[in-house]
Amino acid sequence: MEKLPKSLLDKLSRREQENALRSLSRSAATVDLSSNDYLGFSANRQLFDEAHNYLLENGFTQNGSTGSRLISGDHPLYEITETYLAHFHNAESALIFNSGYDANVGFFSSVPQKGDVVLYDEYIHASIRDGLRLSNATAYKFPHNDTEALEVLIKKHADKEIYIVTESVFSMDGDSPDLRQMAALSDKYGCRLVIDEAHAIGVFGKKGEGSVQSLGLEGKVFARIVTFGKGPGCHGAVILGPQQLIDYLVNFARSLIYTTALPPHSLATILAAYDRLENAPEREKLIANIIFFRSEVQRLGLAHVFIESHSAIHSAVIPGNEKVRSIASALQEKGFGVKAILSPTVPAGRERIRFSLHSYNTQREITEVLAQLTPLLLL
Repeated sequence: MEKLPKSLLDKLSRREQENALRSLSRSAATVDLSSNDYLGFSANRQLFDEAHNYLLENGFTQNGSTGSRLISGDHPLYEITETYLAHFHNAESALIFNSGYDANVGFFSSVPQKGDVVLYDEYIHASIRDGLRLSNATAYKFPHNDTEALEVLIKKHADKEIYIVTESVFSMDGDSPDLRQMAALSDKYGCRLVIDEAHAIGVFGKKGEGSVQSLGLEGKVFARIVTFGKGPGCHGAVILGPQQLIDYLVNFARSLIYTTALPPHSLATILAAYDRLENAPEREKLIANIIFFRSEVQRLGLAHVFIESHSAIHSAVIPGNEKVRSIASALQEKGFGVKAILSPTVPAGRERIRFSLHSYNTQREITEVLAQLTPLLLL
């Protein structure tokens, strides 16, 4: 059998008709404005060498992990790395997962129980939604970053065990919730606050430790999910929280239990990245570029198009898949590696071009791409 079932072919056809069909591609653009490698760590040769040398110096010459962590894959480097991460993030304990997706699916499918209530921001990441679909808890969304609406929902379900879920930096908008207010609400009503810090690590805090720590809220948060594929430039993720939570996840998080563990090289790379993160000169360059990008948006009269953001993510909302794709293609032809974010990834009418800033972008590149964008918006 060569063809897909008709029902699947019909779904592909509808995507194509809506100008929303996805495909894999390698960008030939020279100016990176789309990757999550905010600090340039993924291409840093010094980090590569440090991870390699660490493995050799400690006699860790194993290529693969050989199995799940509960069978044969719990390499000694796991304990070393998790202890380091817990200390760095001022957490009681830490548990490494193979990816941010695995961490979110594992946590949200196993921790909230039947009868519990999960209140989540309507713009929460797909991996959290997928985890909640596997959960026996009841989940309700609240309007984006709306703490007043959140409090109404909390009061409505006050007799339940409540989990409040948000991100410190939203991946599609680049904006942030009022974490202090959310922590205060959680404390007031006895809720459990869970925060995905994927796009804040490496960007916020004195040493890139993320938004929660930079605000001194780690004691108010039940669990933090930190991924390494953005700021740290490597792979994997960690859940930070009390030791009892970690013990529970080891026993019930299926995305941890039933998958082959990360190899030692991945763990050594995490250690090398975090070691550099504490005093990374790249962070100052990134922050300067964020400030400059925002000032250029104002200077060129583009503030009405862009969602307000203080993070490395800046999105220009351009409604319509066809139009946003056309503008993105025009910028790509000029050598700028931007990507159109289409519906249904974002709501219809909220399609956008997302600009991801990096420590290695130049101010000239930022000015040029925004100057090129301006006339395209008028077409």
